[in-house]
Amino acid sequence: MKKIRLFAALLALTLTLTACGKEQETTTPDAPEDGGDAQKEMYVIGISQYGEHASLDNCREGFLQGLEQAGLVEGVDFTYDYQNAGFDDNIATQIGQSFSAQDVDLMVGIATNSAVACFAAAEDKDIPVIFTAITDPVQAKLDSGNITGTSDKLPVEAQLDLIRQLQPNAKTIGIIYTTSEPNSVSTIEEYQEKAGDYGFTIDAVGVTSQAEVTQAADTLIAHDVDCFSNLTDNNVVGVLAAILEKTNEAGIPVYGSEVEQVKLGCVASAGIDYVQLGIQTGLMAAKVLTGKASCADLPYETISEYSLYINSQELDAMGISIPEALAGKTVEADAA
Repeated sequence: MKKIRLFAALLALTLTLTACGKEQETTTPDAPEDGGDAQKEMYVIGISQYGEHASLDNCREGFLQGLEQAGLVEGVDFTYDYQNAGFDDNIATQIGQSFSAQDVDLMVGIATNSAVACFAAAEDKDIPVIFTAITDPVQAKLDSGNITGTSDKLPVEAQLDLIRQLQPNAKTIGIIYTTSEPNSVSTIEEYQEKAGDYGFTIDAVGVTSQAEVTQAADTLIAHDVDCFSNLTDNNVVGVLAAILEKTNEAGIPVYGSEVEQVKLGCVASAGIDYVQLGIQTGLMAAKVLTGKASCADLPYETISEYSLYINSQELDAMGISIPEALAGKTVEADAA
């Protein structure tokens, strides 16, 4: 009998200790193996790009490089959701609203229409917005509020001077632009204001959609313009290859607004580096994400440095030679 009572007591003690051990295991979290802190939450970035062409793609790639240069590592410090609007304003609006519904930590608008859509969607939740590839943030009403970024304002006077040196006898420059795009409207105004100082007149044809661009090119060709000067107008750049097909057949040179357009077949450009523009944007975004600065602390920035890019093959095809005054000052587009 004593043996039975002793066995029962030992069994009860064993069960009690086992139960206590299980309770302790359940309620006490395991410490990290390396003794460090628990894994931090990654920032979520929504990137809205208005459409797909090389300069906007370069902005996006540069933006990610800028985050890395600031010490933020993809997959560790941040993740991003990249969406492309396909040059459709309705889709750009939907993308902005989707990012807002996700409560992303930051929205990025690449080109004016996407930036405007993101800003409108972010306003109620006070989500910070960073923009890039916007010529005139003031005209686009993106210069105040929880938003900042970088401007790709074109060096218009440098472009006019370049055209004058390459085509000393030219009189009329043709430009196609989208009437609803603030970037293009403000740039056209600057061209018209300054063209006379270089002996040019501007023949500008406005379009309302990308479907009208090639017809506008036909109109300018019929007007017998001496050359085209391209803007960073997204509707126009999106069909630049089709424009060049027409102008090459007519023997009319086209000047681009940045290096990628020259690589595609424009003869030359006074333009900025869009990868560098994106890097500058990414560095600004990193400050906002990490709380080192707010958008209000960071006025929008403009890259003022530009390069003179040329496409020697296209210049030769148009019978244009590089004058001595430009010798050593140009960069071959393929080598940029």
